[in-house]
Amino acid sequence: MICKIADNVITPLGFDAATNCHRLLKGESMLQRHEGWPSVAEPFTASLLDWDAANQAAKPHLAGQRYSRFERLCILSISLALAQTSIDAASPRVLFVISTTKGNVELLDPNVAQAYPESHVEPGITASRIARHFGNTVTPITVCNACISGLNAQIVAMRALASGLFDHAIVCGADVQSPFIVSGFMSFKALDPEPCKPFDCDRAGLNLGEAAATVIYSRLDTQAGDHWCAIAGALRNDANHISGPSRTGEGSYRALMAVTADVPADKLAVVNVHGTATLYNDEMESIALARAGLDKVPVNTYKGYYGHTMGAAGVLETLMTMHLLDQGIVAATRGYKQCGTSHQLNISPVTRHTDKRAFVKLLSGFGGCNAAMLFTKGGDL
Repeated sequence: MICKIADNVITPLGFDAATNCHRLLKGESMLQRHEGWPSVAEPFTASLLDWDAANQAAKPHLAGQRYSRFERLCILSISLALAQTSIDAASPRVLFVISTTKGNVELLDPNVAQAYPESHVEPGITASRIARHFGNTVTPITVCNACISGLNAQIVAMRALASGLFDHAIVCGADVQSPFIVSGFMSFKALDPEPCKPFDCDRAGLNLGEAAATVIYSRLDTQAGDHWCAIAGALRNDANHISGPSRTGEGSYRALMAVTADVPADKLAVVNVHGTATLYNDEMESIALARAGLDKVPVNTYKGYYGHTMGAAGVLETLMTMHLLDQGIVAATRGYKQCGTSHQLNISPVTRHTDKRAFVKLLSGFGGCNAAMLFTKGGDL
């Protein structure tokens, strides 16, 4: 079985999963209005880290070396996850997988780049610097596949562990915001100037967010016990459009069917979806879920708490679902009030309780990419 043995979550709500769960269940969010950013024409709403606090927390783990914001964030999250284990991160039986959509893209800014070698903007170089920090000389894998990167990275880790070449996989998903990213989403007219409203009839776009999340998977030859296990993962690309999702939810539907074909819907506690609060994404997901016969299963999204954390989203949202289900809770969808999609989903603006031990994580992204994973507690449905 491929099981989670440790994890960490760093968001504006807190630097560990317990704090994030506590504050999320209180309905808190750090989505705030930001203005006056250089090269960003308009105010925007986002969930951004307190970088003074993040840098202070990371400092003991950096050994005096110079790293970018993105690298510091990854190193901090990985360090906090590794501290929960006895794993030798330098072992050749350990694989590092880094999930990001933008990585060190802020180094393209001349005002930032002057402090770093030109090559550090390359995702592969960045991933190697992070792995080498922990003494690991195995070539790390960088997954940069739009919004599904964090789920794609976990699927890559599953496959690597199943191959028998590795005993442990350290998967870290992270992204930090910059004028380049914010102005890009503004050019799409994709940002809601107010806190987002996933699946709601008044939804007007997404909010951006910053986060890092790390999950450590191990291949256990014995019983899974009380571990969360990765049971199945699927990637499906419908190549619908460079930025617009399929109007029939084709890739999302196929990814869902690949991981749930033999799973009774009533065994699932929740389907945690992408739920970006854009007009087309939420509509597409509602169609895909209905086609897959999962529209009656509880559905939720965390974008109303964290915004869209890009390369971190797949790891962050998987871990938050695991930790909340450990408490028997399906989190509320913050910002949702009234259905605004063509298919009515089982979404709630309040928390719900469950005793079920399985869930599906679903993501979609630019270029028609889609991913789904099935997880269970203890390895059994």
